[in-house]
Amino acid sequence: MLYQIIFLLLEVVTGVLGGACLLRLYMQYQRIPMSARSGNPLGRFVFALTDWLVLPLRRLVPSLGRWDMASLVATFLLELAQFSLLWLMGMAGSYLSVLILAAFGVVRLAISGMTGLVIVYAILSWLQTHTVLTDVIERLCAPPLMPIRRVLPLVGGVDLSPLVLLLLLQVAAILLGGLQASALL
Repeated sequence: MLYQIIFLLLEVVTGVLGGACLLRLYMQYQRIPMSARSGNPLGRFVFALTDWLVLPLRRLVPSLGRWDMASLVATFLLELAQFSLLWLMGMAGSYLSVLILAAFGVVRLAISGMTGLVIVYAILSWLQTHTVLTDVIERLCAPPLMPIRRVLPLVGGVDLSPLVLLLLLQVAAILLGGLQASALL
């Protein structure tokens, strides 16, 4: 029971911090302004959560074009720390399995993060709010929705592309789980 509680707490902390690092990576790739002057509350939140980890890593890990690799490495290190602590507490397997779980954890976190963004995007599109946050989420969701919108027409004036993307993300999560299980055998 104690192991389950610790696992839950580690999963939440790693999910929030790692998710913020991945969001930072993606927002910088999409060139979404994140400074206080931009009025982007999501960007300020992400910076506040991740600066302590990402900024020191930038001295060691260079960017690759528009990709902020320090944010990606930070996410991996958070996942690695989570699974290392669980391994020290008696998780079965070798330390190689911890490294594999950390890598799968980063991908799982990216899928979960995109799923959350698409859900928020869909809800905000129904509410027809016009805020900075709505614009940011729309810019983050537009790239993965665009190919689906090219293929799937509006149905009765309703855009079903977020639903299709959510289904694709769920399929990707299932495939990832199967791949992870086979990699750890």
